[in-house]
Amino acid sequence: MKNAVNAKDLPNYAGNYSRAKLWKKLAAVANNLGKKTLWYVLLLYYTLESDEVSLGNKAIIMGALGYLILPIDLIPDVVPVLGLADDAAAIKLAYDTIKASITPEIERRAAHKLALWFGEEQSSPADLIDELSRRPGI
Repeated sequence: MKNAVNAKDLPNYAGNYSRAKLWKKLAAVANNLGKKTLWYVLLLYYTLESDEVSLGNKAIIMGALGYLILPIDLIPDVVPVLGLADDAAAIKLAYDTIKASITPEIERRAAHKLALWFGEEQSSPADLIDELSRRPGI
């Protein structure tokens, strides 16, 4: 079992990350994770793909996504309702740490993917950000 995650520990989970494992995990937990957390996951994912992001930020992102992939962590994912809470917190922590690296193009790509998954098109990433910022929680 892991202890609570903090920003300096996130890179320790980077070895658990792989693109294939991430998409498999998201397919399994997307509805339980919630739209706002998925937004942060997609922002992290597309930021990770950017050549303009520092290696330190990439390590933080890979760690947060690796933490999400792990089935057994602080609160095991199989625990109803609470199982993904620590994962969402790790994702938000990574987002807060690297958000200065997120470009409008990254936001656009994340908004487009989210719209495809939820069958809705926002008029702009700013509209999506505005909608999600009004939602409670992470």
